[in-house]
Amino acid sequence: MFDISGWFLPLVRRVLYLWVRTTTFAESANAIDPSRPVCYVLQDRHLSNLLVLFEESRRAGLPAAEEALQFGEVHSRRSFFFLNRSRGVRPGRSAVPSTLPAELVRAVAADPERDVQLVPVIILWGRSPEKQSSILKALLAETWRTPGAIKQFFSVLLHGRQTMVRFNPPLSLRELIHGGSAPLAEHLALRKLSRVLRVHFRRQREMAIGPDLSHRNTQVESIIRSPSVSEAIAAETVRLDIDEDQARARARKFAMEIASDYSYGAVRALELFLRWLWDKLYDGIEVHNFEALTQIAPGHGIVYVPCHRSHIDYLLLSYLIHSKGLTPPHIAAGANLNMPLVGSLLRRCGAFFLRRSFKGEPLYAAVFHEYLHLMLARGFPIEYFIEGGRSRSGRTLMPKAGILGMTIRSFVRSHSRPLVFVPVYVGYERIIEGPTYVRELAGRPKQNESLWSLLKSVRHIKRVFGRVHVNFGEPLPLVEFLDQRHPGWRTEAREDDGDLRLLTQDAAFALAMRINAAAVINPVSLVALGLLATPRYTADRLGLQRLIGHYQALDAAVPYSSRRIPCTEDASAVIAHAERLGIVEPIPHPLGDLVRVVEAQVPLLAYFRNNVLHLFALPALIACLLGNNRSIDSRRMVDAVVCIHGLMAAELFLRWSAEELPDEIERIIHAFVERGLLRRSEQGDRLLAPEANSEEFPELDLIGETLRPTLSRHFLVLALLEQRGSGALDRRKLESDCHLLAQRFSLLHGLSATEVADKAVFSVLVSNLVDSELLHEDEAGVLHFDASLLRPLAYAELVLPAEARQAMRRLAQEKQ
Repeated sequence: MFDISGWFLPLVRRVLYLWVRTTTFAESANAIDPSRPVCYVLQDRHLSNLLVLFEESRRAGLPAAEEALQFGEVHSRRSFFFLNRSRGVRPGRSAVPSTLPAELVRAVAADPERDVQLVPVIILWGRSPEKQSSILKALLAETWRTPGAIKQFFSVLLHGRQTMVRFNPPLSLRELIHGGSAPLAEHLALRKLSRVLRVHFRRQREMAIGPDLSHRNTQVESIIRSPSVSEAIAAETVRLDIDEDQARARARKFAMEIASDYSYGAVRALELFLRWLWDKLYDGIEVHNFEALTQIAPGHGIVYVPCHRSHIDYLLLSYLIHSKGLTPPHIAAGANLNMPLVGSLLRRCGAFFLRRSFKGEPLYAAVFHEYLHLMLARGFPIEYFIEGGRSRSGRTLMPKAGILGMTIRSFVRSHSRPLVFVPVYVGYERIIEGPTYVRELAGRPKQNESLWSLLKSVRHIKRVFGRVHVNFGEPLPLVEFLDQRHPGWRTEAREDDGDLRLLTQDAAFALAMRINAAAVINPVSLVALGLLATPRYTADRLGLQRLIGHYQALDAAVPYSSRRIPCTEDASAVIAHAERLGIVEPIPHPLGDLVRVVEAQVPLLAYFRNNVLHLFALPALIACLLGNNRSIDSRRMVDAVVCIHGLMAAELFLRWSAEELPDEIERIIHAFVERGLLRRSEQGDRLLAPEANSEEFPELDLIGETLRPTLSRHFLVLALLEQRGSGALDRRKLESDCHLLAQRFSLLHGLSATEVADKAVFSVLVSNLVDSELLHEDEAGVLHFDASLLRPLAYAELVLPAEARQAMRRLAQEKQ
């Protein structure tokens, strides 16, 4: 109880009510029997709540809460008690800290004729967070988190004029104790009273501000008690030679490090901040195929799987999902973002943190696996990036098996709730981290995130970053996927880690393909496709418009996927948009205006070309083959495309099977003919390039040039393997030698530096060759291959100029 002198409370109450304005609901309290004693119950122990109770009970004409309570042997100075301590109640402890409830229970238990009426009173300072229009007010709005004294002070200050007071129907303590078949013992009655009051307050608060999603403490305790974590705790005692309490404390520490701490107020505050930020940064946010979410049946768990291009990704996706009326997902964030202040805010907005590696910490791994399983089993939507880190090149990265494998393993373990993966493509016209990516691709070490680096990024808010597109791809129901790939997964996969590993790899590749299939073609990517293929990143304006028109026509005639989003602006508007963003600049000239990439934007523009390169990979390959040869047999064209496609499919996550390719090639050839970019011979058995003096011939060559750097990398790897032979290189040596050779080739033959600077490109390429079993890695890490790997080299002469092919072989020999 607050033990304050009699003159102080009236004074403080008078001061408080100079500011506070209340809306009081006391109709339910009309059921109070004036002949029986009344005791009010408040949930949280705050002086402000008590003063409001004193004032509102008088105004409503109810028994005064500040009057003494006389009830048999019970003598209390006031007629109220608090249910909770000031900072809430820890799990496993009594929720009734006051002695008054115990005294009342004892009195009623001793004399069944006596009764006291308990009136729960709920006091809410301000509206629920979603109704707030101020960031500060949203942070301090009513939530399920028990506020401390400082937060309560500011809540009164900010929300005092929107205070709601509700007197609830009285509860008979006699019926609670004696209403059953037999009277309850005193300690059981006290426990029942505590439980009934907690449930009552919970329901009232849920009606006012929505359901409780702040589950951190309860989930942590559930995780610690789970069988898998209990086994890991026992193993930890042996591994570290510590007692069980110490091991359990470590497990609890890990769980608190991982778990999110969802807060309505934080989510609403972040929504208000992001709404302001988007208006400052972008010309608009366009959402496509959102109906893919609304069509998912109720009761299904959802895992959002977006591509990862920027730190903006997860903020943007959560904002859009919340603004569309759906529950924002809990986001798997790297431990590097668990920084002071920022980490706490992200955690309260639904982020849960994981370390990049679980190696050497089996207990941490067990706790994280159990936490993820608990989230999935309870139906919380989750979001994570299967690429692991942000793409510095603009391409979709090879997926990591880690958290995706944990998700599939969790589902196989318990699949009572259907689970659906939702791939999401996020497309930018400019990215905030662009200069950082360029520095990293140039060989500078990756900078660790810090609070200071994030604060410094605020300077960017005055810049223009164009439009952002968020496109929801085709959902992947996990049950259907598992039934198709491994019909016996319900029994066999539980025991076979090999099966789960293969299923995870297949699911990762399927999701990456669906992300790529949802790509958005924007003006910047079209300009990048056109200008980066030119020798000096400069083109005649009218010629560039024609080239952009070719790309748009090819996309319309032979769309990569029904989920992709085309750019419908005409070519002149596309170029004007890029000029406004400061990406290209006009060069007036008497013989015709030119368009040139701004020098500082050249390496960044490759990023946006790579965003959509897979959409035009097959047309570019056909253009490359035809532009380099002028004439080619139709059958040989198909054979070359099929063979080379197998080499680049894994890197670009191309969607076609070998059986589908011939028909797709024929459709593309038809589209080329329609645009005048290709001719058929009179006999129909050969494909011919346009006449050399026509406008279309250099345009065909520029379309092919878009893919040539990628093909050059691939053929460089094969040339090195051919020169060194099977069993001569391990993976690290091959990647290193390829990177050095590509740098040298770039300096000698003009391959863009942005195409060879990223070592990860060669790492991914080699990994793809291993995963597709074209390369085999023995126990010592040495790579072996047979002649089938080198088969695409037979078509190198059709793709690369003679001097480039000779240079590759010469460089490979020099490296040896």
